[in-house]
Amino acid sequence: MPEYRIGKLNGRFVVTWVDDTGIRRRHRLDAQSRKEAENAAVDIARSNQKSTKSVKIEDLWKAYVLDRQGKPIAVTMKYTGKAILEHFGAMRYDQLVTEDSREYFRVRSAKGIAQGSVWTELGHLRAVLLWAKETARLIPFAPHIERPQKPAPKERYLVLKEIEALLSAKCEPHIRVAILIMLTTAARVGAVLDLTWDRIDFERGQINFRIDSTQPRKGRAIVPMNARLRTILLETKRGALTDYVIEWGGAPIKQLRNGFLAACRNAKLEGVTPHVLRHTAGVHMAEGGMPMQLISQYMGHSSTSVTERVYARYSPNFLRGAADILNFSTLSENLIPEEP
Repeated sequence: MPEYRIGKLNGRFVVTWVDDTGIRRRHRLDAQSRKEAENAAVDIARSNQKSTKSVKIEDLWKAYVLDRQGKPIAVTMKYTGKAILEHFGAMRYDQLVTEDSREYFRVRSAKGIAQGSVWTELGHLRAVLLWAKETARLIPFAPHIERPQKPAPKERYLVLKEIEALLSAKCEPHIRVAILIMLTTAARVGAVLDLTWDRIDFERGQINFRIDSTQPRKGRAIVPMNARLRTILLETKRGALTDYVIEWGGAPIKQLRNGFLAACRNAKLEGVTPHVLRHTAGVHMAEGGMPMQLISQYMGHSSTSVTERVYARYSPNFLRGAADILNFSTLSENLIPEEP
């Protein structure tokens, strides 16, 4: 039976619960006392309960996306859901076994889908099932989803020649602005698409990628804008039709995948995703000798250790002291073999 809660509204008892689709329901009771309300609530909750054995994966997936509406993950899961639901959608959650995950990996691999993409897709399925059990309480248990080994992170980043090629490539104006913002602020694509003009301070020369305490903060920071970005943003704002910095046709956009890929093709660049631009920013800051603590703040990392693990090796001074110690310059010259 779904979990319910009894309260009062305008002096009358009401019962609220979450139905099988993740939607919160409320029903007004005729009860005159708390005890009567309890008894009536049980009857109503039971009458609205559906057998969890009939719940299909596609129903849980839709409920999860609806619950995350307005967040970047909801947009992402519309893409991963195409493959997941084609394979698992008609199945009941209680029918899932480990072999189903392995079969999914084999099918996707046979179609040439990268292991990292399959790892992400199955991860989204696991997230849906855990949410349905622990948060929405739609199912009594979440079956185990086995994923292939997570591939090592890609080292792809753009060198200066590639950066200039991308910024010069033919593309829509809003795509060019988004690319420049990502390259010069190290912001994630979700943060760039969420950015509104009220969080750009031209007087202080700062951009605030944070929204509020209830919104995602991963990789979001308050950073200065350089002269090139400031000029482009001032020009963009003069023609703005919405509150959002990245817009198209008088409306904010949910994703820039197609436009971004077109720009990369025109720049003759391969293996480039929006995240590559964030990584590019981190690498160039490290190569320029910026301290890890400052890079960490600029990229919105949770700790400096995260920054050091990824970017320290790109710093020109990284392990330089260790190399100097191992110079062994104090050894006698006769220990060095003579050339024949």
